[in-house]
Amino acid sequence: MRNEPLHSCPELIDYINKTGFLPLLSMGITGWSAEEVMDEDCQYTRLPDGGWEWPLWEWKGSILQESGCAYGKFFKGKAAFISREWWPDFCNYRRSIFPYPEAGSIEESILDVLKNEGSLITRELRAACGFTGPKMRSRFDTYLTRLEMGGYIVTEDFIYPHDRHGREFGWGWSLLTTPENLFGKESCHSSLSPQESRERMLGQFRKILPDESETTFRTLLK
Repeated sequence: MRNEPLHSCPELIDYINKTGFLPLLSMGITGWSAEEVMDEDCQYTRLPDGGWEWPLWEWKGSILQESGCAYGKFFKGKAAFISREWWPDFCNYRRSIFPYPEAGSIEESILDVLKNEGSLITRELRAACGFTGPKMRSRFDTYLTRLEMGGYIVTEDFIYPHDRHGREFGWGWSLLTTPENLFGKESCHSSLSPQESRERMLGQFRKILPDESETTFRTLLK
């Protein structure tokens, strides 16, 4: 893993492309996250007026637009970046263990809505699928996470509300879409078998995480 901290969005994009797989925030594997490789100036900071600054968080949309990488809850239900080079292998293998949703299922309905609409922020997608009642948000998020883990949904960008002065504020909303819509159908197919894609990814994990165990790698691929 990297020894010298990164200081800018372009440096982080290069690092994502180099490693292929990089969680946004720490998920228990030392040094393997964008949060852990960035300089202190890029970390979350509370301001005296009660506001906050977090360059890393604010760069997420720029990273997606400039690098063309995939972003979603890909590893153990946690958000991560996957470079375009490695996306076909990830998609190829994960879809083999997360089969396409059954006809008439809620997950199929979610994908159908996204295919028809192109892209929607999470709350719009939730409403379009009829999850508008109390305590429905967490249930809907469970379906979304499963679809992201399977490589069927990715984040296209982040949308922020604006205050009366036209300034962005808040944590932002994920603009969700299908990878076929974002990258093209060919990007979700590989000439390799799912098992061959799995072995390729295992090789990359061994390279970027040399101190981790095979058990850790198998857990990440589930």
